Amino acid sequence: MTAERFEGDWDHIIVGAGSAGCVLANRLSADPRRRVLLMEAGGEARHPYLHVPAGFLKTFRDPRFNWNFATEPGPGVNGRTIHTPRGRVLGGSSAINGHLWVRGSARDFDDWAQAGCRGWSHADVLPHFRSLEDYRDDAHRGAGGPQHISDIPALHPIVADFLEGGAECGLARNPDYNGAAQEGVFTYQRSIRRGRRFSAASAFLAPVRHRANLRVVTGAQVLRIETAAGRAIGITFTRDGQTLTAHAAGDIVLAAGAIGSPQLLQVSGLGPAALSHALGVPVIADNPGVGENLQDHYAMRVVHRVTRPVTLNEQARPPRLWWEMARWLLTRRGMLAYSPAHAGAFVRSRDTLEEPDLQFVFTPASYSEEGVTGQLQDVPGMTIGVWQCRPESRGSVRATGADPRQAPAIQPNYLMAPEDRAAAVAGLRVARRLMGTRALAPWSAEETAPGPAQVSDDALLAYAQAKGSTVYHLCGTCRMGSDGAPVTPELRVRGIDALRVADASVMPRIVSANTNATTMMIAVKAAAMILGQPATTP
Repeated sequence: MTAERFEGDWDHIIVGAGSAGCVLANRLSADPRRRVLLMEAGGEARHPYLHVPAGFLKTFRDPRFNWNFATEPGPGVNGRTIHTPRGRVLGGSSAINGHLWVRGSARDFDDWAQAGCRGWSHADVLPHFRSLEDYRDDAHRGAGGPQHISDIPALHPIVADFLEGGAECGLARNPDYNGAAQEGVFTYQRSIRRGRRFSAASAFLAPVRHRANLRVVTGAQVLRIETAAGRAIGITFTRDGQTLTAHAAGDIVLAAGAIGSPQLLQVSGLGPAALSHALGVPVIADNPGVGENLQDHYAMRVVHRVTRPVTLNEQARPPRLWWEMARWLLTRRGMLAYSPAHAGAFVRSRDTLEEPDLQFVFTPASYSEEGVTGQLQDVPGMTIGVWQCRPESRGSVRATGADPRQAPAIQPNYLMAPEDRAAAVAGLRVARRLMGTRALAPWSAEETAPGPAQVSDDALLAYAQAKGSTVYHLCGTCRMGSDGAPVTPELRVRGIDALRVADASVMPRIVSANTNATTMMIAVKAAAMILGQPATTP
């Protein structure tokens, strides 16, 4: 079908209205002289599941809001394919994620700078993080920014005892793991405002959609980037059965995520030349690194059955669920206002390490599906999940056809690096120690996973390989750097002008944290670079 010209002339086109795209649209359209077009393949975020915090359980596989990707069979995970949710709605994955606001350690960003990403040290990115936040005004945190961040309003008694158990294990109570230091035990900060999910669309897009120079288009699947004379000039996309084009006078910015951005570059002839040939698309620029360097956090869990029916498992079933629904509607409080993880810890698996190498999440609930989240069990339970902060395994995202609507091949290569296998075993042992404290003993009936028979390193590794899963932190597939990386530290795609990438795919190395906060920071810094602005705080 011949492409028709999409109405309007644009200074900037943003592909993807997820965590990064919403931030970019907000910041770029703040200049009334710049005309900004924001493209999203999904729809509006109107459904109640997207606003009730506990609704994440319902969006976990719902194709209305979720791309529902799956990995290729993994050699390190017993040949399993693993469900990989990605947001397909305004707000992207911030509209379906677990709400946790975790930045990462200062060392994460200093390592980026040391590896060739000048301008991305912790000192460089801290002002951008602070400008995002509405939390607390001090040297480390921000107040008055668009992204509201809240503490858990009330501690479940099992959570309170988990925190006490952390102290038994020698972990200090950390009042702010996003502040001066990560290490310790804590309650999680959440992107929840007054009992409702506060996604990137809520924080950054909703307040500015009235701007005359901003247009938001939903239901628009971008097919390729159009180029001419070594420059990105527009996009071709489908919407309502029509194939259309939109042109940009300035930078086009890809914010389609660690899966979507490399796939779109590849089908546009801007990835590895060999893959372009295989796809039957013309080679515009040979960028061998596009789609490589995929990283993710791979989690295992230790589960205990609880002695009394006081966990979220029971609260999520009628008739108590009806009471919780009424409570949320009237007060925006209760179980439906919770994030999936209530408390957590950053821990060093051995004293010789300088930084924590393990992250934990704890919840007074247990799940019947593999992975950290899924369907709640019918019996009372509590769960601690653990993953390695900085895994060494590397994978890839590769287009499988010239049409990006065809799902790409996603191969994270979980647990392929020996360091990652050792960390999985160490993490399970620390998790067991945290679950086995005197403080939690009155709640624990028995360990149900991995199970008390799983004692040796080999048995724990086999459990990790058979039952572990993603924590949905995919990143790195359009790595930025100065050493031949496909994207420069200024976020420009090598080999083509007027095209940038600004999302989780540019991370050269995964942060020791959930990735949503860092993705938003990347978008803030990208907008500042495009606008020629210095880093500022509110």
